[in-house]
Amino acid sequence: MKKFLLQAVTLGVFFANGAWAHNVQLNHALPAVSVATDGELVVQGKSVSYKNWSSATLAGKVWVLQHIAGRSSVKEKNEPLMNAIRQANFDRSKYQTTTIINADDAIIATGSFVKSSAEEGKLKNPHTLVVLDQASAVKKAWALKEKESFIAVLDKNGKVQFVSEGKLSADQIQQVVDLTKKLIEQ
Repeated sequence: MKKFLLQAVTLGVFFANGAWAHNVQLNHALPAVSVATDGELVVQGKSVSYKNWSSATLAGKVWVLQHIAGRSSVKEKNEPLMNAIRQANFDRSKYQTTTIINADDAIIATGSFVKSSAEEGKLKNPHTLVVLDQASAVKKAWALKEKESFIAVLDKNGKVQFVSEGKLSADQIQQVVDLTKKLIEQ
C-alpha cells in the first residue's frame, strides 16, 4: 500500500509540474494565436487605436517577444533585458521588440490603469509593437504561467531560438542580446 501511495504521489507531482510548463518549443514557430480584444496598439496622431493581432505576423525580422502579466512587478522583471536591448541599438529594419500585456492577469480593479499605461508607452515608443490581451488568449495558447513573464527570441523565419519564463539572469540577458545580434547578422 505504501508503495502504491508513493507512486501515486510521484505521478501526481510529475503531472502537476508538467501542467505549468509552456508549450513553446525551440526551432518551431510559436503556437498560433490571435488577439482581438483589444489587440495591437496603433498610433494615430496623438491617440492610440487597436487592431487584431496574430502571431503569424512574427516573421521577416528577428523578434524579441515579451509576454507579461498586467502587473508592474512582472514588468520590472524584464526591465534589465529591455535596457540591454535599447543599449544594443539593433537595426530596426531587421529587428523588432514585441510586448504582449495580459490585461486579464492584472490586479483586480487595475485594468484601466494597465490599458492607459500601455497606451502611454506606445505613444512614447511608437516603433515598439505592443499588444493588449484582455482575454488571456496568448497565455492560454502558449500555456504560460499566471502572474509571470515570458521571453522568446524568434529568427527571421519565425522559429523560436530562445525561450524562458520568469526573471532572466544576467547571463540569460547577455545570451538574448548576443543571440539577437547573431540572428540579425545572418
